Amino acid sequence: MLGSVTTVEGIHYKTKEPVTIHIEHGRIKDIQPIAPDKNNDSLPWIAPGLVDLQINGYYGSDFNTIPIAKGSVENTTRGLWKEGVTSYYPTVITNGDEEIEQALQSIAAACDGDPVSQAGVKGIHLEGPFISPEDGPRGAHDKSYAKAPSWPLFQKWQEAARGRIKIITLSPEWPGTIDFVERCVDQGVTVSIGHTSASAEQIDEAVKAGARMSTHLGNGAHLMLPRHPNYIWEQLSQDGLSACIIADGFHLPESVLKVILRTKGEKTLLVSDAVYLSGMAPGTYDNHIGGRVVLTPEGRLHLAENPGLLAGSAQLLPWGISHLVKNGLAALEEAWDMASVRPSAFMNLPSQNGLTIGAPADLVLFELIEQRMTIVQTYKQGNRVFDLTTSTKE
Repeated sequence: MLGSVTTVEGIHYKTKEPVTIHIEHGRIKDIQPIAPDKNNDSLPWIAPGLVDLQINGYYGSDFNTIPIAKGSVENTTRGLWKEGVTSYYPTVITNGDEEIEQALQSIAAACDGDPVSQAGVKGIHLEGPFISPEDGPRGAHDKSYAKAPSWPLFQKWQEAARGRIKIITLSPEWPGTIDFVERCVDQGVTVSIGHTSASAEQIDEAVKAGARMSTHLGNGAHLMLPRHPNYIWEQLSQDGLSACIIADGFHLPESVLKVILRTKGEKTLLVSDAVYLSGMAPGTYDNHIGGRVVLTPEGRLHLAENPGLLAGSAQLLPWGISHLVKNGLAALEEAWDMASVRPSAFMNLPSQNGLTIGAPADLVLFELIEQRMTIVQTYKQGNRVFDLTTSTKE
């Protein structure tokens, strides 16, 4: 860490006015306007820290290569600071029972042993294995491990995670799902519908039982769907579901993003769903899921043998925010909120209050030039943990 601070200056991302934020004991003590001055034009924007509900890995650290390499959680937590991410949910996907248990144990142990990771990791997102076994909805998840929900098995995994599983993605098409959803809700675990081929009735029952979210809506689906009804329309129509979207410009076309944004409104949440190749240089890589993949200079990750098929997401939240703003799909403040205060509020985190007195001093300073975003500084609990100038010199 670069050390604690007492004041931070920038252009407030909502009011567009220059402000000084005073920090004390890791929290925002006061916010004061700065008197008009020509030097204010050089100030960066200032906004709440970003919160990502779905991170599979970052810069070579992978939460789904078993065993998880030592230092993966610690390195990811610190690496994400340069992306403006101050809180996140490591995501463990469909795998064998023992492999999932081992992954959960590794993440929990890393958090227990590292105060920095403890502060940055707000929970674990278990994406599977209780998902659709069908090609298309299953996505890149291993078909041999897709199965019906099991409460005893989930309890075993939650014990391995030391209670840190806070989100579970499942498909309500399986028998026994409704009872499972209700039990999760009783334990404070957010149930998200994803990788599903469920019927309208099954989706409706899951929402009534307490499911609250859609995982990367519009992705993990059949290439061809009935005109109506289908599980995308049904999730869009459910007022009780918040919709997570990947807005990297590759997973969803602008027209679909526009429809989801207009339909879901403030219930739209931005996620990266980034894989371990995020942050890496363009090139060809051997991936344990999907074989050889290519990360293009444009930021798209696809299968080497079939460029038409994506191999996951390689872009982080600032990229998605920029994409929404650049294409006129959302104003800067709205796009930023989708990736910060909205997911914080959804998961009832202290950071949900954003730039307000008493809120945690999780802050990001950034520049936005021609819709291209550059993270300048990141603050976690009042500590300056990333500085672009210092990083460039190292």
